[in-house]
Amino acid sequence: MFKTSPDAAQERRQRWLSVLAKASEDRLESLWKELGPAPAYNVLRRPEIGLVMVQGRISGSGAPFAAGEMTVTRAAVRLDGGQLGIGYVGGRKPRQAELVAALDAMGQTPEWQQKIEAEVVAPLVAEAEARRRQRASQAAATKVDFFTVAREAGT
Repeated sequence: MFKTSPDAAQERRQRWLSVLAKASEDRLESLWKELGPAPAYNVLRRPEIGLVMVQGRISGSGAPFAAGEMTVTRAAVRLDGGQLGIGYVGGRKPRQAELVAALDAMGQTPEWQQKIEAEVVAPLVAEAEARRRQRASQAAATKVDFFTVAREAGT
């Protein structure tokens, strides 16, 4: 069972929104269909496409600077029980923004929390970690040990 403190609920919601926003649209759609019958919801804000300014920092901690603009899609829905869900995703993906908003709203109800964690969020996290490990492995394969090169050149 999930912790019910407001801080724990907020942290869980932030983590879920991050994972859902980074998932591929096709994968999120297939996981949505596997959830079974979802509760009815009203679309409060139809998916809208717009731009946001992306801010960067020199060396990750220095002075902020405007790195450029990024296209995003946002949506908002409300379940019949009153839970409000929001969805922001990078790119022009109206369906994904609506799905993220619906899952966000459903995740605020106790009866859906475990199911969404187990059947949507956990698989997406595992897939993202597998992709990260694969990229790290590919990068490690190209690593050059300059100490060895220098030592061999001296003999």
